[in-house]
Amino acid sequence: MICPKCEYEYIDGISICADCKSKLIPVEEFEGHLIHPSDWVIIFTCDEVYEAEMLKTNLESADIETLILSQKDRSYPLVGNLSVIKILVKKTDKDDAASILKDIKEREVSGDSDD
Repeated sequence: MICPKCEYEYIDGISICADCKSKLIPVEEFEGHLIHPSDWVIIFTCDEVYEAEMLKTNLESADIETLILSQKDRSYPLVGNLSVIKILVKKTDKDDAASILKDIKEREVSGDSDD
């Protein structure tokens, strides 16, 4: 048994976490909710954090779980922007996410807005 909040593991027979009072769940069920890298796919790359955050907001508003992987290194000041920021979605949401991003990019190109 394991606490889904604290992630403390308990011996069989205990049903409530001693620390946070949450109901314990089987380890197998807990592991089924973990994020596995193989479940995710890169859907978009950019070089600005604000652009990644805006796209993430759009995808999440369509109930598409989204992660941002920033490989921006502020330790070394360089001329130009050499950072890579990746937006990842679950493989099962790849087609829907691609469609949404395509629509956003087409609106940017055509200059359409909902204003």
